[in-house]
Amino acid sequence: MTVRRPLALASASLALLTGLLTAAPAAAEVKVGVAVPRTGPYVSVGEQVLRGVEAAAKDANARGGINGEPIVLDVQDDSCDSNQAVAVANHYVNSGVRLVVGHVCSNASLAASDVYAANGIVMITAASVAAKLTDRGLPTIFRVCGRDDDQAKLSAAILAERFRDRKIAILSDLSPASRTLAAATKDNLNRIGVNEALSTAFQPTDADDAALADRLKAAGIDVVYYGGDAQEMGRLVRISAERGFRPQWFGTSAIATPDFAKIAGPASNGVLMTFYLDPSRKPEAQGVVAAFKAQGIEADGSMIYGYAALQALVEAGNFARSTEPAAIAKALHSERFDLVLGSVGFDAKGDITAQGYVLYVWRDGNFTPAKSN
Repeated sequence: MTVRRPLALASASLALLTGLLTAAPAAAEVKVGVAVPRTGPYVSVGEQVLRGVEAAAKDANARGGINGEPIVLDVQDDSCDSNQAVAVANHYVNSGVRLVVGHVCSNASLAASDVYAANGIVMITAASVAAKLTDRGLPTIFRVCGRDDDQAKLSAAILAERFRDRKIAILSDLSPASRTLAAATKDNLNRIGVNEALSTAFQPTDADDAALADRLKAAGIDVVYYGGDAQEMGRLVRISAERGFRPQWFGTSAIATPDFAKIAGPASNGVLMTFYLDPSRKPEAQGVVAAFKAQGIEADGSMIYGYAALQALVEAGNFARSTEPAAIAKALHSERFDLVLGSVGFDAKGDITAQGYVLYVWRDGNFTPAKSN
């Protein structure tokens, strides 16, 4: 017995070792970074994008992931801050993440995209609209949303068509996105031959909002265009209404979140807004919309665009039969894919070929397509 026991243990150990050596290797995973604001004023937009990405990852994994490899998400908070976005981008470089859905805010995407491009990482954003992002022609940078110069052209055309004979004010705050949209809208409006009655920049605070409302009211302003975010425009619209100033407000895609109506209250009714084509109304998106509704979630704002961003990476990877970023970028630039946004491709800059912006109007806490004049 003193001999048999060690032999038995040795045999068991050998069998275990043999089993470990001959077992099938663990399946490879493809990590996808998701860079969104989880703190700061744009949390609600970040949550919309993240929910869309998570749903797309779940659906893709049920069908085999990307080229047979399951998708694992690495979610990071950039707080819509340029420096934090660069830190997130470097985290992905050091972690071996080669595909990224993000960022949400244009300033964050612009800062991080340089890191991604230098390291051959594919970045696709669901919400950053700055024209400069893709105008640089970085080969691995893409977006599924529209461009701010297209949004400015539409805003100017609507102002000229509907309010040519009214007193128009164009406002901006100190944020880059607001300044860019205000300047581009003003330039396009003036080219059409319509001049605004007032153009000014301000610092959004309760006191400044009240003073600005009084100034606009005294100037007899009928229409106010403002490219501020949901929190800032919501506050300005509410405070103006409380002070008896109720012009036709005109916002941008930055207020395409329920937070705007919550902050503005009843004064949000009738506010106009430019935003991407609502994909939840497209036949291709109905299955995804229904799945969200089954969970008690309305697929609004940028949620479907978040889904489309990851879906584009999945479809391109499966087409290329690869998870390598160079192969996926090449497929995105050269092929068309059936996404929740319809049959789309990407041009040489990385911009999507889908329809851009349309006009919406806020009613009872929701926004719907505005009727044509």
